Amino acid sequence: MRNAERFALTAAQRELGAASLMPQLSLTLTHHGRSVTALGLLDTRATVNVLLYRIGLELGAVWEPQGRSLRLSGNLTQFEARPLLVSAVVSRFAPVRLVFAWTQADNIPVILGQVNFFMEFDVCFYRSQQAFEIQPKAT
Repeated sequence: MRNAERFALTAAQRELGAASLMPQLSLTLTHHGRSVTALGLLDTRATVNVLLYRIGLELGAVWEPQGRSLRLSGNLTQFEARPLLVSAVVSRFAPVRLVFAWTQADNIPVILGQVNFFMEFDVCFYRSQQAFEIQPKAT
């Protein structure tokens, strides 16, 4: 991939070693002048990006006026979620706008899904090399 940056997969559970390697990515999220650095899990099966309640609060978001509620699936069906638009910086790349399902759950990772992380970045996984590469979408 041209202009791509390579990242190592990280172990989710040290005792499992290579069996627990996950594509996790550090990114800086900004909303209304407040910034937070978060670790996001790239999840090609996730329909949407998901943001933890605590991180939304750290960004200065207020739950009530966020508008309509979103319905999540899987292990997040029991939690309410609201749409939240933030600016995100990944590595050396220019900022992008990411929309998150801001959920009241706090016991999950930040999830980077199809809408809209994978719409903004091309990603290539090299599991045998314990790495992945990303680059911004071609404009």
